[in-house]
Amino acid sequence: MRRSERLRVLANEAIGPYALVRVERGGLDPGVPGQFFMLEAPGRPLPRAMSLCQAPPGELAFLLEAVGPGTRALAATEPGDELNVYGPLGNGYRLEVERPLLVGGGIGVAPLPYLSQRLGAPPALLGFRSDWYAEAAALVPNAEVVVEPILVTEPLADLVRDGHKVMACGPEPMLEAVRAIAPDAQLAWEAPMACGYGACYGCSVEIDGVLQRLCIAGPVLEAPKNGGTHGSPVGPLLHTSRRRATSWAPAGPSPAPPVHATSRPNRGERG
Repeated sequence: MRRSERLRVLANEAIGPYALVRVERGGLDPGVPGQFFMLEAPGRPLPRAMSLCQAPPGELAFLLEAVGPGTRALAATEPGDELNVYGPLGNGYRLEVERPLLVGGGIGVAPLPYLSQRLGAPPALLGFRSDWYAEAAALVPNAEVVVEPILVTEPLADLVRDGHKVMACGPEPMLEAVRAIAPDAQLAWEAPMACGYGACYGCSVEIDGVLQRLCIAGPVLEAPKNGGTHGSPVGPLLHTSRRRATSWAPAGPSPAPPVHATSRPNRGERG
């Protein structure tokens, strides 16, 4: 069940270029892997949407990259600081999967450690831009790691042919390439999220001709069982005022049903 609490920062660890921020769990439920939480840093007016990275007893951990004012403020927190944390929100991965294969690119590795824990440490395939970024691969057991110029999709085709079911998170071009190889993959998409529960419409995407909010319909989408394709937003997600998607199916429970809406993009950062 989603709820909001003010939680104390327990640790802030550097992992390559990323920060792993650990907070006390309080009364929050970690939810389903792939769901997200809204984190409000001290002195920042708007929270940032972050995937849960780890859920050890009594803690919640979030892996983030400092790319803007909000994430820089979160990455600068120290033990003893307090954050307003709201969640879990959105739809996570469907866990009833035979032969799962976790696929991540860059900061898209963030939800995979928790997903790996819940699935019993299945094989993973991770791609990074450099060895420094690839230090985050240590968070995911049983991972094969590739570094540019090798793309994560290059070894993926053989694994899909062997019957593995893909559960992926990463930048949009990577997800589009993964979908071309594994049409039935569960993909965690990214969009600006200012509120996280559908009130601001900042993450609206067009799905089958109807504007839906990705924070409610997603962020994890998969191909519907009766055919069709993913509900993937088409075009550069963070730069268009009208985003479109094809047939879709959420992969997990949503906190509220989607409704028709007018797209009002709001730039944000989601880790």
